[in-house]
Amino acid sequence: MFPNSILGRPPFTPNHQQHNNFFTLSPSLYSHQQLIDAQFNFQNTDLSRAVSLQQLTYGNVSPIQTSTSPLFRGRKRLSDEKNLPLDGKRQRFHSPHQEPTIVNHIVPLSGDRRYSMPPLFHTHYVPDIVRCVPPFQEIPFLEPREITLPEAKDKLSQQILELFESCQQQVSDLKKKELCRTQLQREIQLLFPQSRLFLVGSSLNGFGTRSSDGDLCLVVKEEPVNQKTEARHILTLVHKHFCTRLSGYIERPQLIRAKVPIVKFRDKVSCVEFDLNVNNVVGIRNTFLLRTYAYLENRVRPLVLVIKKWASHHEINDASRGTLSSYSLVLMVLHYLQTLPEPILPSIQKIYPESFSPAIQLHLVHQAPCNVPPYLSKNESNLGDLLLGFLKYYATEFDWNSQMISVREAKAIPRPDGIEWRNKYICVEEPFDGTNTARAVHEKQKFDMIKDQFLKSWQRLKNKRDLNSVLPLRAAILKR
Repeated sequence: MFPNSILGRPPFTPNHQQHNNFFTLSPSLYSHQQLIDAQFNFQNTDLSRAVSLQQLTYGNVSPIQTSTSPLFRGRKRLSDEKNLPLDGKRQRFHSPHQEPTIVNHIVPLSGDRRYSMPPLFHTHYVPDIVRCVPPFQEIPFLEPREITLPEAKDKLSQQILELFESCQQQVSDLKKKELCRTQLQREIQLLFPQSRLFLVGSSLNGFGTRSSDGDLCLVVKEEPVNQKTEARHILTLVHKHFCTRLSGYIERPQLIRAKVPIVKFRDKVSCVEFDLNVNNVVGIRNTFLLRTYAYLENRVRPLVLVIKKWASHHEINDASRGTLSSYSLVLMVLHYLQTLPEPILPSIQKIYPESFSPAIQLHLVHQAPCNVPPYLSKNESNLGDLLLGFLKYYATEFDWNSQMISVREAKAIPRPDGIEWRNKYICVEEPFDGTNTARAVHEKQKFDMIKDQFLKSWQRLKNKRDLNSVLPLRAAILKR
């Protein structure tokens, strides 16, 4: 999906990336007139450009031909197109000479092709309606840096590794999400031609599991938009488009009018649940910051995964229910690894400020992980000891009343005096915009439940040194 799509792999050294302007966005926000135009585009979108509502099978579908007729441009069809049969109209998608959508050519599609819809969108195809958007410049796939898993000599560390290897997101999982993103971007560009759709969050930051939902960010410009007005209006049009044009492969689309509004939906092809927001660009930046940390040291990803599974099992990993978001949990793990007497992680924002500056344009953000070499720590603690240490740190050492977790500073810092931080039970600093990622924990009962679980799990695990004492291993593996 990104100019050098790494599809769940570790970061690699870029070649020629400085020439890629794939994600260059329009400097101006969509005006009121442009939003009206988008609504007009929605009302007049040629139905033949939408995904076929018939459920077909990938493996037996012939490539769809390209018509030489001009594509729809917000006006009625030309007279010579009116009498084309339906099948003929569907042939205007792309060329028969193009290959199927495979962003990472090293990893082939699975042999059984268990998809229920034809590959209607191809990587290289750019419809006439979006010619104002810079076309995709494919960069040859480069072999990623190999990351070996840590050794596990004790039982607890072996259990953590077993859980990680069974539940970590696979390349095939990410390919399904990327295929959906590619198709949806083509559809949304019928409404907003200069927009871009980014896959963000755990799907791309290295901390995803096989059951992770997909997070999408629709970018209409690099600057913030008003979430109460502009973002809601844009999402209203997108939601309507999903309901009317794409019901063949999208189900249950819901417009959630929250502080940051989203459209929730399920992709019938990949069976993945998605959340789509507008211009929450900090999510794009922190995706690649976390991805850098994920592959900086080989103990980070297994430790994060087991802690997310532990928190989910004990029902303290759900921001919508007043507990910790997965993002906050990841930041808490990184903070712990930064604050050990012999740190396992540094603050890469301090060491490489030019690579992680909030001022970097979005089309350059994906290059950041490529500029950071592996971190060699003198700390040789095994995964079991690190899990115990994490639980102990937040159960007995961290001062919740006066301290704030800061990955940016690689230490606990005093709470700010701002209104956002007053009367908050847990303070976790967002590394780019400085907001509190744990603001969902606003009830003392939930806060006490979180602290209690840290303490109980630490005491239990310390005595038994068996992961099953705090997280049923078999059940967690089955849930993935």
